Amino acid sequence: MVNIALIGCGRIGQMHAANLAKHERTNLVAVCDADEKAAEGVAHLYSCKVVDSPSKIFGSENIDGVIIASITSTHAEYIEMAVAAGKPVLCEKPIDLDLERVNRCAKKISGTSVPIQIGFNRRYDPGHNSARRALLAGEIGELHQVIITSRDPEIPPKAYLEAAGGLFRDMTIHDFDLARFMLGEDPVEVFALANALGDSKVGAELNEVDSAMFVLRTLSGKQCHINNSRKAVYGYDQRVELMGSNGMLISGNRKPNELTKYSQNGVETAAPYQFFFVERYNEAFMTEIDSFVDCIENGKEPLSSFEDGRKALILAETAYRSMHERRLVSVSEVDE
Repeated sequence: MVNIALIGCGRIGQMHAANLAKHERTNLVAVCDADEKAAEGVAHLYSCKVVDSPSKIFGSENIDGVIIASITSTHAEYIEMAVAAGKPVLCEKPIDLDLERVNRCAKKISGTSVPIQIGFNRRYDPGHNSARRALLAGEIGELHQVIITSRDPEIPPKAYLEAAGGLFRDMTIHDFDLARFMLGEDPVEVFALANALGDSKVGAELNEVDSAMFVLRTLSGKQCHINNSRKAVYGYDQRVELMGSNGMLISGNRKPNELTKYSQNGVETAAPYQFFFVERYNEAFMTEIDSFVDCIENGKEPLSSFEDGRKALILAETAYRSMHERRLVSVSEVDE
């Protein structure tokens, strides 16, 4: 059993706390949050202690690893503190909303052997991972195209959108990472189209978009198409399609059950898509923790590294430039 501390007790932090409490390889021993009441609430639920500062978390000899689920503006600083203290971390995405800040962090921690895992949970999804393993085993020949459908059921509250950094850095960053994961090489060109189609009023107030499409191309010519929406009224829609020279692989949506009713009145599917990302990726989040424990106990290299987090943000920034300038943009224009 490894002792884990949690920094950040908001929505995603509460989910991590619940998963740590029921994971067979972890003990949740401490929590920390700028909101003391939030920290106390989580501590009460899972019988752990409240620590009043992140520096005490990183300085504790009783803590083997740390999950960072605090506000995005603190992530890079806490990663630097973790490396200085020799504490493995699992940090939620993105590393920061500012690429320059991420690059400074990368320079500061360069050469470290401390495991830094970024919370790209979709890499750990059983379906997505099975598709990738089949691809690597050559089951569909040479990969030609990756198609990623990623749609949320509801536009988040205005307060969330104001702090999220925009659709591409908040939501699509998962898809940019998944694209790299499946393509097996980095895209070199990006084209993006986006509009506020789900809620034009909020879009106008915040200068934000909620619907987008992206086309990515690698140096070898592999193609990827990503489509996003924050307003899929039928549920949380997450699919990946891999098209190769000898066939196709699809990782589809997860449903509570696969029951389909056939009658004289028609054909009905009983269970809708799951409506929340915590439900859709429950297994992935647990596997993500398992992988983090492997990093702590066995020195295993994270499946989703700091550099993966940096490169996903580079793609997000490239996509924003494409959207604003209405043209195909080379990644090298952003990652100089």
